[in-house]
Order: sequence, then C-alpha cells, then structure tokens
Amino acid sequence: MTNGEWLNGHEGCRTGCGGDADGIEIETAPRTDMWQRTYYGFRVSNAPCYLWSREDDFSITCRVDFQYENRFDQCGLVLIMDDENWFKVSVEYENERYSRLGSVVTNTGYSDWATRDVPTPRSIWYRLSRRGPDFLAESSAEGSEFAQMRVFHMHTLGSTTEAMGRMEPGAILPAPVRFGLYACSPLESSFTARFSQITRGSSKWEPHRE
Repeated sequence: MTNGEWLNGHEGCRTGCGGDADGIEIETAPRTDMWQRTYYGFRVSNAPCYLWSREDDFSITCRVDFQYENRFDQCGLVLIMDDENWFKVSVEYENERYSRLGSVVTNTGYSDWATRDVPTPRSIWYRLSRRGPDFLAESSAEGSEFAQMRVFHMHTLGSTTEAMGRMEPGAILPAPVRFGLYACSPLESSFTARFSQITRGSSKWEPHRE
C-alpha cells in the first residue's frame, strides 16, 4: 500500500508506523499550509503530502488520528493537479470546543473554502471518490456510514457531459491525477497525524439515476 511518493516530505514524515505496515505518520512543521490567494492574498503550497498517481476512477478511504495544538492545524485527504489546481478535506482546529470540518477546492489559482462547525474530534474517517473530472468528498465518525460533504469539479480535467453522469465507474476516459494524505500547521505549532486503514480501489460513487 505504501508505494506512493512524498511531496514536501521531511524527517517527520514516516511510513509503516504504529504497528500498521501501511500506516503513515506526518509530524507537521510550523508555517506549512495549502492556500491560493482568496481573501488572504497569499499563496502557499508547502504542506507535506503522501501521494499516489492513478488515471482511472477510484475511491480512497482512511482513518486519521490527531491531537491538534494550535489554530488552523489540519490533516486529511488531498488531490493535486498542480499548485493552482487542487483539493483538500480536513478538520481545521479552532479550539477545544469546536473546529471546522470542511474542504477547499482550488481552481485556476483561487481557493474556495466551505465548512461547518463540529465538536473538536480526535479522529475521523474520510473518503474521496472520482468520476472523470468530478469528485465526491465524504466523512464518517466511525468509518461505516459516510456523509456527503462536497461534490466538485477540477477544471484542468475538462468538461462533464450529461452522458458521463450516467456512465458506470471506470467508463469515463482516463486522465492522471495525484491524490493521498496531507497534514500541516499554518501557525507556530506542530502535531502528529496518524493515518491508518487506508484503502484504494475502484470508485464507490455510483452513476446518476433519476
């Protein structure tokens, strides 16, 4: 399983951890983040990520355990085309009472952040599924029943047609993408994200049926 590659990796990034041969740990470094322009104006793409590459439709599922230290600490799943076109899903820390469960879609160099407030957890499950140029992000507290968080489109992968919406997973023309795990600490802090029970396989996102 751990046959991916590190992006922005450092000595705090480890594979085969916690008694899980496929487990991955990321100990974040301060002032690491992923964001492009919107509202804040800055551009940063230095978060450590563990990535796989795949051309066809897929789903990736994982559990991540963490204990955040400072505001904006975050960890979850990521999809990267390039610095100006990417996606991430995570719980972003606010305080001990609540954090922001949300996602960021970045197309053509501008980030779009959508969130809802949740009681600050210590673990969560995520699933990201692909259908051609479109993606479905989901989350789960226990890893059994997943709730939809966001449906989104990556512009660099081209247009979506009505016919594509009805195609079975895997029938849409392939194009390579990089996807995987990430963690970062935008302020002066550091924490360890522990990813486990990682599965990658065919897309679980069913075709649209009226």
